[in-house]
Amino acid sequence: MIAHCLPPVRGRIVRHRPLAPLTWFRVGGPAEVLYLPADEEDLAAFLASLPSRVAVTPIGVGSNLLVRDGGVRGVTIRLGRRFGDIVFLGDSRIRAGASALAARVAEAAAGHGIAGLEFLRGIPGTIGGALAMNAGAHGGTLSDVLVSAGALDRSGRRLGLRRRDMRFSYRQCAAAEGRIFLHALLKGTRDEPDAVRERMRSLLSHREASQPTRTRTGGSTFRNPGGRPGAGSDGGGIWRDSAWRLIDAAGCRGLERGGAAVSEKHANFLINRGNATAADLEELAEEIRDRVFEHSGVRLQWEIRRIGETQDDD
Repeated sequence: MIAHCLPPVRGRIVRHRPLAPLTWFRVGGPAEVLYLPADEEDLAAFLASLPSRVAVTPIGVGSNLLVRDGGVRGVTIRLGRRFGDIVFLGDSRIRAGASALAARVAEAAAGHGIAGLEFLRGIPGTIGGALAMNAGAHGGTLSDVLVSAGALDRSGRRLGLRRRDMRFSYRQCAAAEGRIFLHALLKGTRDEPDAVRERMRSLLSHREASQPTRTRTGGSTFRNPGGRPGAGSDGGGIWRDSAWRLIDAAGCRGLERGGAAVSEKHANFLINRGNATAADLEELAEEIRDRVFEHSGVRLQWEIRRIGETQDDD
């Protein structure tokens, strides 16, 4: 138990908070402690006072996240609305808070005639999550438009990170380890608002037609093999070895385990049919990895972030 070592906060601390309702899959166990900071100062002071032995796990809106059935030990941190401001700074630059939805940032940019951020409309998570995994869609990635980011380290120290400090690679950000992102400075180019909105509408139409957007899913399950920082992972790009193509070729479309299934609409999406456990989803994904490896010799890498303990862990 860590209750005795939690520092005082101005935000909220909830013990044994179920996390399944906070994820798109709607599965998983509780957080030992869920902390909802009041603001940056509250969060920084909390991290500075929290014993280093206590694990800290930041989460966003749970769109690309699988929480295991045994729950998450230590402190799970979720940033609220006060971390979601969007500010326009001129020269086609936007400062977006970590809890701001990527789609909301794209819409706001379009309204101000800022192009180049349209791909964010196809990312269902937050800017903080997009930073942590170098999220991308429709051929664009966050690393394409990032100028700098602000973060806190595990000790509560504030950090200013330039793009090169982030150490981006395909669907990865090495600088995310042990840090909680606070905001991002993004830069686009000028264009007519209507033209930007029209491109976003086209991207959304493609997404709606090709992905299971109206079900309990977690986005793309696996990274595309040989991915590069500027490549999309939604199946819309041109890939010699797209993950969904490899999954399809291995006969996994529609494959089921317990309450989990591979989407018939897009083979790189897992879906919760309503009664899945996290174990069902993870075991199904591992079966897919094995089948793809046997068929093509390619070992798919997870794109969905997995956290927590299995139900059998002590």
